[in-house]
Amino acid sequence: MSESTPTFRKKLGRWAAELLLVFLGAYAAFSLTNYRQHRQEARRRDQILESLEQRTRETLANCEEQGGKAQRDAAEFRRALAAGEMPPVRPITFSSDYNANDAATLLQSGGLELLEVKTILAMRNAESAIRGGLSRLAHIEKLSDEMIMPNLDQEISFFYDPATKQLRHRFALYPAALQIEADFFRDLQRAETELQQLQAERKRQW
Repeated sequence: MSESTPTFRKKLGRWAAELLLVFLGAYAAFSLTNYRQHRQEARRRDQILESLEQRTRETLANCEEQGGKAQRDAAEFRRALAAGEMPPVRPITFSSDYNANDAATLLQSGGLELLEVKTILAMRNAESAIRGGLSRLAHIEKLSDEMIMPNLDQEISFFYDPATKQLRHRFALYPAALQIEADFFRDLQRAETELQQLQAERKRQW
């Protein structure tokens, strides 16, 4: 009995060592796989953020340029109208290369899993501002095409009552239409500014 006990203990120790080696090997393999997956997700996340940041910079630059002009035009028209100058009524046209699928594609390609909730919400706020603004602008542009474009060769009295030097009733909403265009860029700029947190998020370590 005394001779078999050391042998049994030796075998038990060897089994335990082998079991430990198997466990350590499996753990190391799992850790390596998890590390590689983590790195792949980090790279994919960085690519998504970089794409969003580029779009944000471009949109903000466009808002600053076109929004500033739209705001100045709206303010100048109101000033001239208030002064009785009967400023020219010009067509309201708007073009955009906005594609609703752009943001959706980014989110579906991994953004929903990899981005923070606040970033996704900021993206959705910006998309909502774009869609709502473009819908209003499309309506205004349609009215402009129907009421202003066909009458550009008319005398100024076609648009204004010469006695009051105010816009005729059917054109009374023209100043508001100019302001809606300016407000679109303002609202979009505000929404896109929220996305500037992307740079800070991109630098944050996981």
